[in-house]
Amino acid sequence: MKIQTSDETAVVPAAVPDGHTRRAIVRLLLESGSITVSEIGDRLGLAAAGVRRHLDALIEAGDAESAPAAAWQQAGRGRPARRYRLTSAGRAKLDHAYDDLAAAAMRQLREIGGQGALQAFARRRIDTILAGVQPADSADDTDVEAAAERVAGALTQAGYVATTTRVGPPLNGVQICQHHCPVSHVAEEFPELCEAEQQAMAEVLGTHVQRLATIVNGDCACTTHVPLTQAASQAPSTT
Repeated sequence: MKIQTSDETAVVPAAVPDGHTRRAIVRLLLESGSITVSEIGDRLGLAAAGVRRHLDALIEAGDAESAPAAAWQQAGRGRPARRYRLTSAGRAKLDHAYDDLAAAAMRQLREIGGQGALQAFARRRIDTILAGVQPADSADDTDVEAAAERVAGALTQAGYVATTTRVGPPLNGVQICQHHCPVSHVAEEFPELCEAEQQAMAEVLGTHVQRLATIVNGDCACTTHVPLTQAASQAPSTT
C-alpha cells in the first residue's frame, strides 16, 4: 500500500504532469477574470498548497498576479481572500505568435483596398465564425437567450473562451463574456474587428447589443450586453 505524503498527492495522481494542472489553472484565471485559491481548488480538486505552488510559479514568471478582493467579492466576515488573475504578459503568451504578421497584412489591405476593404475583411471574418449559429426570434426572449448561448459557443470554438450570464434589473438581459481574444493585440490598431463583431452579433440576435467592456481597453473580458425586451417591460415600476 502506497502512503501519500502530502495533501497535493492525495488529490493529484503522480501520473498527471504538472503542466496539465498549470494549464487548467491558467484556463480558470482566464475564464474567471479573478479567482481565489479555494475556488481553484474546488474546481480542480486540488489542495490549497498545490494551488499556491502553481500560482507562485506563474507569478514568478510574470504571468499572474494577486490583488485584494473588491468589497462586493467578499463573502461573509473576516479578511477577504486574495484573488489571482492573469497579467497582460500572461495573456500575451496564450496565442499571439502571429500578431505582427496579421497587423502588417491588414495595413497592406487598407493601403491597397482602402477602408472599405478592411471593414469587409473584418465582417467576413466574424460572419465565418458565426456562420452556423441559428438566428434568434427577436420577439421571443427565451430564444434570444438561447441564441446568445449559441453565439458564445461559436466564439469559444474560435478561441474566445466565451460564456453567458443572465442579469436582472436594472439591465434585464444576457451578457456574453469573451474571456480571451486571440486578436486583441491586432484589434488595438484595427478597431474594425471589434465593430464588425458587435454588428454581426446584433444581427444574429435580432436586437441592439452594447459593449460594456473590452480586453483592448484593459478589462478582464469583452462583455456584450444583450437586452431582453420582455423582461424589461415586465419589470416593476420604480415611480
